[in-house]
Amino acid sequence: MVETIRIGLIGAGGNTRVRHLPEFQKIPDVEIVAIANRSNESASAFAAEFNLEVETSGDPYEVIGSSDVDAVCIGTWPNKHREYTIAALEAGKHVLVEARMAMNASEAADMLNSSEAHPDLVSQIVPAPMDFKSWRTIKRLVDEAESGELGTVREVHISILNGQNLAPNPELHWRDQTELSGMNIMMYGITVEMIHRWLGPTEELIADGHTFISKKLNTDTGEMVEVDIPDSLSVLARQNNGARVIYNLSTVATPTSPNGATLFGSKGTLVWSFAEDTLSFTPLGGTTGPYPHDDRSVFGWQVESDFVESIRSKAPVVLTNFQDGLEYMKVVEATYHARKNGKRMVIN
Repeated sequence: MVETIRIGLIGAGGNTRVRHLPEFQKIPDVEIVAIANRSNESASAFAAEFNLEVETSGDPYEVIGSSDVDAVCIGTWPNKHREYTIAALEAGKHVLVEARMAMNASEAADMLNSSEAHPDLVSQIVPAPMDFKSWRTIKRLVDEAESGELGTVREVHISILNGQNLAPNPELHWRDQTELSGMNIMMYGITVEMIHRWLGPTEELIADGHTFISKKLNTDTGEMVEVDIPDSLSVLARQNNGARVIYNLSTVATPTSPNGATLFGSKGTLVWSFAEDTLSFTPLGGTTGPYPHDDRSVFGWQVESDFVESIRSKAPVVLTNFQDGLEYMKVVEATYHARKNGKRMVIN
């Protein structure tokens, strides 16, 4: 007989509504038993909206400390990830925590240390979802190096552009607030996570950023708030394997060509599409055409089922474990310091 896994939700934001709750509800013998949000009223309203007969609270520690909860899904802003993750692990709960992993690399290291102190518990970060279908194929091509079709990857150019900050009077978001998001910038951290899947760790980088929209409306208070997190970021990184990666992220630039990444190899060029998670390939001197995903490598969103499967089978977390999370947070922090002091940063 399969034992029921009882889940407590901490934070009832967009991803919890759209992804975590409905996906957990699809899994046999998984039950949502508790919800905590910023107030008991908002937690109760969330439960009522989704017809959930569960315990509700404005105090996450009531969920973390509940003997009725086996695992928690932490869907808060990054400023609470370290605190709630460590508390949950110390309380004997499995943890699925939302990306971005933490406010900075130091917090991420604390989370990793706590997970290693509790090896019997599953610790998983919600992974960057953009390349779920393609990453295994890209990684194979990169790993094959000169023996494969792509050859040795020398450069990767990646652009994640949108014009959301070009709208009149853009509203303040938690990603615009250092006290909530820490050193994270736009989608940079999860983009680095994706590049690490393909190419391996980052060795060093230089960076430049700018905040064009320096004031935004806080709709809760009606006040205009100063913003210092960049809405335009460029990073030049070198990976441990020698490849150069050029990142270009912006919320003040409407793209004129599709977002994605181009991998320039010694034998050809591979293009990954952000929107469709598809691949195309141009061999040197050849014609561009679609590149098929490897057999048995095409998967969509299965974060919650992966989490539950790791709990049940004790299988290692692949997407995304805390060690990999720390590695991308090291790059996020190095980028923060590089753009602040104008110096090249080496990743330790």
